Amino acid sequence: MNISEIKRKRTETLLIEVIPQAFALLDDEQLKNLVVTDVVCSRGRYDAKVFLDKSDFSQKEQEKILKKLHKVRGFLKTYIKESQGWYRAPNLRFEFDDHLEKIAKIDELFKQIQKGKESGSK
Repeated sequence: MNISEIKRKRTETLLIEVIPQAFALLDDEQLKNLVVTDVVCSRGRYDAKVFLDKSDFSQKEQEKILKKLHKVRGFLKTYIKESQGWYRAPNLRFEFDDHLEKIAKIDELFKQIQKGKESGSK
């Protein structure tokens, strides 16, 4: 791992901690309760993709939340810059994380395969 990768990982870790703090300062209850599951920064750390937990939200709610987040991006960037003492904050893009659903589907497939092996061996 080279120095630029270490810096990128450090930035991602800081953003995972700082973004929920910024959410807590907002007046919107939906945004206050969002959970950041992961942050992935681009190579130059100019852009950051923020993944949010979607377990409690329907598709319509997710769309509304993404629109609200788009409106408060400026506040979030300012908060990140000021709290970390950075000259520049990355551009934030928000997405709901579907990794947990994919993992659950894979686990279910493995269970079905295991059941098939057990019933086939009897």
